Amino acid sequence: MSGTPGRLLSLLSLLQARRDWPGHLLAERLEVSPRTVRRDVDRLRELGYPVRATTGPDGGYRLAAGAELPPLLFDDEQAVALAVALRLATASGVGTTDAAWRALATLRQVLPARLRARVDAVEATPLPTAGAAPTVDPEVLLAVSAAVRAHEVLRFDYASPSPRPAEDGAGASAEHGPVPARPPRRVEPHHVLARGGRWYLLCWESVVSTGAASRGAGGTGAGSTGDGDWRTYRLDRMSPRTPTGPRFVPREVPGGDPGAFVAALFRGSRDPGGSGAWPCRGEAVLSAPAADVLPYARDGVVEALDEGRCRLRTGSFSWTGLAASLLHHGVAVEDVRPAELRAAFAALAGRCADAAGSGTPTDA
Repeated sequence: MSGTPGRLLSLLSLLQARRDWPGHLLAERLEVSPRTVRRDVDRLRELGYPVRATTGPDGGYRLAAGAELPPLLFDDEQAVALAVALRLATASGVGTTDAAWRALATLRQVLPARLRARVDAVEATPLPTAGAAPTVDPEVLLAVSAAVRAHEVLRFDYASPSPRPAEDGAGASAEHGPVPARPPRRVEPHHVLARGGRWYLLCWESVVSTGAASRGAGGTGAGSTGDGDWRTYRLDRMSPRTPTGPRFVPREVPGGDPGAFVAALFRGSRDPGGSGAWPCRGEAVLSAPAADVLPYARDGVVEALDEGRCRLRTGSFSWTGLAASLLHHGVAVEDVRPAELRAAFAALAGRCADAAGSGTPTDA
């Protein structure tokens, strides 16, 4: 799209992307004169877009917020980016799959034929994550995100992944008697993060002054000492309560990067710098071609030795876990380093031998 219509589309796109634009900067971006920018702004106003003039040394323009706007216009890059985002939303782990497809269909209907063809050409199919990732209720995501944005203490019930004894209708277990109700958790929410199809809350949880039993419950009460630690909670297991608690002053995440810090937590590390390095790292030679090992090496480094062997350098949260991860390739393992990893293989061999002999023989 060229000429005035294309320039108006570019001008509207710029006004939507930034709150205030100096007039001379708009002219430079559009490669026109300031007078042409003024005329194009008048044309947008005639179309119903509330473009306001701003005062200041340079003067400029602002697209007013909260007004009723005509259908939004997208340039080529925005249309393709939005189509990709909507397609990938089906694998985001949030229960908005149907809404994303409806939004994509709506977008397609209002685009001109040229852009509609470009959007239809985006055939990105997200692959499912390993295992069945649970779906997060959009209302939970909105409630948690709102508490993060407002810096308000979040109260929520949490479904623990650990198995619990079956309860009867009165809330009692036949073996363990009455099951006490767990108080809601109280945390300072800081960041919402997505990882591997799951959504997590990074938060600061204070330690309850009443002792270890309360700390084990994961909640804080009015007697909180103010001491605590960083925790992560899965959003699909959370049930936020209303109203939220008082406002708090946000804390600085160790290392300054929430993503790197959470990556370190998932690797069993509490490195204040959030480097994310595995606490246990080792290497071994696998009797398999490098091309066969590479797709399953995750963040490991694969070095080809010959056509049938390769060296894999990788890490894990424990030496036993590292040994097990090397065995899952299903090939012979040799030249294991360091000594801690060799000891873990020995311990794992003993467990495997015990497991192999623990079955009940059956009659032929």
